[in-house]
Amino acid sequence: MKSEKIRKELQELLTNFEQELKSDSLRNKVLSLVPCFNRLRDLGKSLIPSTIARNARDRILHYFQKYPAVIISGDELLVVSGIQEYARRVRELKVQFGWSIVSGLTTKQMAEENEFPLPNIDVKSMGPSDYILLSSQQDRDAAHRWNLANEIRRESSSVRDKILKYLRANVGQKVTGEELKYLATDRSEWARRVRELRTEFGWPIVTQNTGRPDLEVGVYLLEADRQSPEHDRLIPDLVKREVLRRDNYKCTLCNWSVRSNNLISCERGHRLSGGAGRSTEKQDLPSRTGETGHDPQGGWQSASPGDSDHPGSGGSDGDEVGHRADLRGGFLCQFVWISSEEVSP
Repeated sequence: MKSEKIRKELQELLTNFEQELKSDSLRNKVLSLVPCFNRLRDLGKSLIPSTIARNARDRILHYFQKYPAVIISGDELLVVSGIQEYARRVRELKVQFGWSIVSGLTTKQMAEENEFPLPNIDVKSMGPSDYILLSSQQDRDAAHRWNLANEIRRESSSVRDKILKYLRANVGQKVTGEELKYLATDRSEWARRVRELRTEFGWPIVTQNTGRPDLEVGVYLLEADRQSPEHDRLIPDLVKREVLRRDNYKCTLCNWSVRSNNLISCERGHRLSGGAGRSTEKQDLPSRTGETGHDPQGGWQSASPGDSDHPGSGGSDGDEVGHRADLRGGFLCQFVWISSEEVSP
């Protein structure tokens, strides 16, 4: 009933303002609209009861949580927050409280690199003051990461080097596009630099659209602190995605699946001797597990060349051998790409 009471008071003020319009005094007109403006602001604030949200920031968060994965305009946040500084409160929710909220600008930059796979969102329609809550899960480590990002941001190095340093400081940890955009001092090139680090420099940076469907939209993750061999960087991202989707994100030998366990990571590489000169066409690239076995007791089983304990282990000379630990305590089944000429019938 509080909202209805405020509405009636506002209606009365606007009715009385009709007389002020006949006045020749501009200042009197403005002064008469001040209480109208204040009551309109109170009306917007009253839409979310104080028992649910006590301040502007809480009201903004409640509104985002009520409409996740929906484009929210700045005008909407202005109404429910009741303050002009709503953008600052949105930033606090991202930086201090770890809510995955992206702006229209960040969303467009991600979409340009094919990293925003939400079909119900019209990215082109978004403006700089539009926002989306991408995940309903709060990231409680965000404040620490943002402090680190602030330190790296001040360094006099290239955007690519800053992003790489930040990702290497957070190996195995999820970071958001907003964090990477901040590192780039809000330059639009940040998404392209991430792609270059993955495709041209061989850093295993994955997203929901590049081999890790278990990740949330807008999240980036450096799986390991090492680069892949140069010859493994020739497979285009589009081909990698198509092969993973074609094979249902499963190893074609042992059926180990990314979707069956969200602690799995995918590795792209040629298990052939040297690897150079091999086909990178989709039809020549089945998904195969590599050298690492799965230990149900919580450890690792490393398969050496010729070891047949794991169905994906190889025995030919020149096979790449090794394994890497999952920093989150899980196991990784290494996906390896093999030319069709080497696949036994």
